Amino acid sequence: MFILAVMTPLKSKLPNVGVTIFSVMSQLAAEVDAINLSQGFPDYDCSPKLIELVNKHMNTGKNQYAPMPGVLSLRECIAKKQNDLHGSNYHPDTEVTITAGGTQAIFTALTAVIQPNDEVILFEPAYDCYAPTIRLLGGIVKSIELSPPNYSIDWLMVKKLITAKTRMIILNSPHNPTGMILNEDDIKQLITITHNSDVLILSDEVYEHLIFDGKQHLSMARYPQLKERSFIVASFGKLFHNTGWKIGYCLAPALLMAEFRKVHQFMVFSVNTPIQYAIADFLTDKNSYLELCKFYEQKRDFFTTLMKQTRFDLLPCQGSYFRAVQYSKITNEKDVAFAKRITMEFGVASIPVSAFYTKGTDHHVLRFCFAKRQETLEKAVERLIKI
Repeated sequence: MFILAVMTPLKSKLPNVGVTIFSVMSQLAAEVDAINLSQGFPDYDCSPKLIELVNKHMNTGKNQYAPMPGVLSLRECIAKKQNDLHGSNYHPDTEVTITAGGTQAIFTALTAVIQPNDEVILFEPAYDCYAPTIRLLGGIVKSIELSPPNYSIDWLMVKKLITAKTRMIILNSPHNPTGMILNEDDIKQLITITHNSDVLILSDEVYEHLIFDGKQHLSMARYPQLKERSFIVASFGKLFHNTGWKIGYCLAPALLMAEFRKVHQFMVFSVNTPIQYAIADFLTDKNSYLELCKFYEQKRDFFTTLMKQTRFDLLPCQGSYFRAVQYSKITNEKDVAFAKRITMEFGVASIPVSAFYTKGTDHHVLRFCFAKRQETLEKAVERLIKI
């Protein structure tokens, strides 16, 4: 007779973390057959030429492991792109690494440098992988809450939060979920605050080419004082309408990248080989990414015109493919409850922005993704008008 031992309950490393709001809202949208403007992915396909290039490289045998840092031709293309756009030199051998999407790059960068009790400053609402990763590593999250409509950074408050334990500041521009971008004053303040310090920067720039109204993307790569301390994360999934391919990259000075690759090699080792070769070929046409701002600005403007027929108040949108709206004129419901209700009753899914705050701060703001076909947006707003 065997006696089964009773296991001690597993102690969770992230006891307060559940399923992400993206999964929750997308699943609800699927269950009630709602139009999904919640999770950030297009409902149109990527370039047929890019798919042809992937097939070409699969058929020519490029199906085994890529080099750990990524296919050299792709790293060279990325380095050239950075130099062309920002006048910033990154060595493809030592300062560029291809990753399995932007989120992996963020996780790897944090894992490479955050020690227990290191403090990391971030700005909320914040993309939801930042804080849990910091806590998983034993770091301490020091969050600064930003408020609508402009979600401006209070740099005086940032200065007050800086201590001897501050290891990193995380920035995201264009910003998810608010659609705001950093300006020149933000950059000046950041340079001043980090001068003569060991503070690192993690700059999430996955929407770098989705900036509107003639504004310019102020990458950390443009400023030598910031570049020397920055991990920059970008995403081809956002760039080429193929989020399911999970291909991104990280840029960093050689000393930082060496630490990044120590973690990367044991996390994924290398990334999808034929897709890397295909993207390298595709990037030779600069219009593949330079025309994106015009493409998405037209979508923003189209969605904006439609949404003006609703009772929602539109917040500013300077970049990304998200539009934040306030609904205070409609109801006093909590944003999670309201988002779920309009999904079930009106058939349109959104993201409640309180999910991007550690404390669940609720400004009655929802986020809609407008990276959709015109007919999808028209159909969605026909339903939102009824609210």
